[in-house]
Amino acid sequence: MKAVSCAHGTLEVVDLPDPRPADGQLVLDVLRCGICGSDLHAKDHADELTEVMAEGGYHDFMRGDTPTVMGHEFCGVVRERGRKVGKGLAEGTPVVAMPLRRAADGVHLIGLSPLAPGACAEQVLTEAALTFPVPNGLDPATAALTEPMSIALHAVRRSDISTKDVAIVIGCGPVGLAIICHLKARGVRTIVASDFSPARRELALRCGAHTVVDPAVDSPYEAVPPKQRGLTDLPELMRLGVGSMEKLRKIPGWAHVYRVADRLGGTAPKRPVIFECVGVPGMIDGIIAAAPLASRVIVVGVCMGEDRIRPAMAIGKEVELRFVFGQTPLEYRDALYMLAEGTLDASPLVSATVGLGGVGAAFDALRDPEVHSKILIDPSSTATRP
Repeated sequence: MKAVSCAHGTLEVVDLPDPRPADGQLVLDVLRCGICGSDLHAKDHADELTEVMAEGGYHDFMRGDTPTVMGHEFCGVVRERGRKVGKGLAEGTPVVAMPLRRAADGVHLIGLSPLAPGACAEQVLTEAALTFPVPNGLDPATAALTEPMSIALHAVRRSDISTKDVAIVIGCGPVGLAIICHLKARGVRTIVASDFSPARRELALRCGAHTVVDPAVDSPYEAVPPKQRGLTDLPELMRLGVGSMEKLRKIPGWAHVYRVADRLGGTAPKRPVIFECVGVPGMIDGIIAAAPLASRVIVVGVCMGEDRIRPAMAIGKEVELRFVFGQTPLEYRDALYMLAEGTLDASPLVSATVGLGGVGAAFDALRDPEVHSKILIDPSSTATRP
């Protein structure tokens, strides 16, 4: 089969043996494969990621000097079934799959490990237990977005955001845009998006943001309507606390009133839920410094290098940090069905499609945020440029 191999930062179309399924595995003919931000980073900085993953106990992440077939966002058709595969995954069934596969006495990241070649190829091998039939005749281009949309679903669920909360999305690359799509589907009433790129700000509006901000000109926090903005500094909180207690102490049994109000959430300051989707050094500390008091920050962007924050600043403002990664099988399934049932609209994300011979050009094009957001690979296509 034809595949695109990455080694030493170079992408090359190569011939590889056709994969064969072991027990509980499937061979898929790839219909579409998305190029992820992780792929862009891994192409040129794989060794940095390898060191981080090794500290977490995973020692088989791709390396710069080891040829790897990338591609972990994909849709395909079942071509061949291994033994012990259920009848619901018959040959010819359109499917998507979570990017994990058994190999070499372990479980490996499809498309991000040389031990589990990915879907930037004519065929890919998957685990039947993690493979899901595509419902409702969903087109392959949209079905291939299941993986990134499930990552965004996981981040939104972990945020515990309500429809009444203010959402602020910092960074409108593919991950930030996917989160905006989910926030819209969830019914969040105030979504502010921030990005330097005019093209990405326009996409954010199409995905469901209510307000977009160029951070070089305006603050995303000040773009929040005043009644929803919350407190911005400690002196303001202290003045409010003293003034409130002066009034409250005039009420007999004030402690009981306070306790009831606290239980109902009436004493907590208004605060936004902020999604950090940039992943460069300094972003987290910058958000902590600029965000309102008691903000909840969901860190989605993957910072590849070392970073620093000022804990005293976060403590003084009682900022909550939540780091998120990956998705659960149920979230993966749910994202697929949301796309298929039309409750989640990800159509603004895809901007172009190329064949295997155009993967290198697609990687280059994705470095310009003004031109493309998500490029898909169609192994049957002859297109060499997005």
